[in-house]
Amino acid sequence: MISIYSISAVILAYLFGSIPTAVWLGQAFYGVDVREYGSGNAGATNTFRVLGKKAGIAVMTIDIAKGYTATKLAYFIGLSVTGPQNSAQFVNYELALGVTAVMGHLFPIFAGFRGGKGVATLFGMILAVNFPAAMLCVLVFITILLITKYVSLSSICAGFTFPLSIVFLLHSSIKSEVLYGMCVCVLILVTHQKNLERLLMGKESKVYLFKKKTN
Repeated sequence: MISIYSISAVILAYLFGSIPTAVWLGQAFYGVDVREYGSGNAGATNTFRVLGKKAGIAVMTIDIAKGYTATKLAYFIGLSVTGPQNSAQFVNYELALGVTAVMGHLFPIFAGFRGGKGVATLFGMILAVNFPAAMLCVLVFITILLITKYVSLSSICAGFTFPLSIVFLLHSSIKSEVLYGMCVCVLILVTHQKNLERLLMGKESKVYLFKKKTN
């Protein structure tokens, strides 16, 4: 059912996703547009590289919150329309709003449609839709990051963890959720194509969380 509330929720979800956290934070506190440095992406990973840990953590936290908040706008539509929480119909609304937020992050209206890769916003969406699966993704992400120091590789592995966990561990019966999980893998691979090329050539930058790189 299309209503003024559902249309408003979609618009709000896109606007939430379009908040260019990395760009605004970098310009406001550092006088730097992160899109002009590093990988050129307006996301948490590039912020870590260009502006450091504090800025990177702030951007990552806000971007996760963007995805989570936008997804939970399903409640704004009304349960009389979406159906009860955890029903297939409700999850479908959550997925639609979350994807809209991710698209907003990739193509933000507030930053000339030059955004980031959407990993943090995507995680916020996963957190809202399936909390146990999201926690497994976090575990995989942290483990791979601590071992390899590659954020891109960690993101890719975490992305593939989501569909595998909801199918084989959590046994989700919601077909749209499973299909979405498969789409997550495709999106992660597409947005990290250049990272994969650098990884294969051994040129990908590393991120050291607990100590600085020593020569």
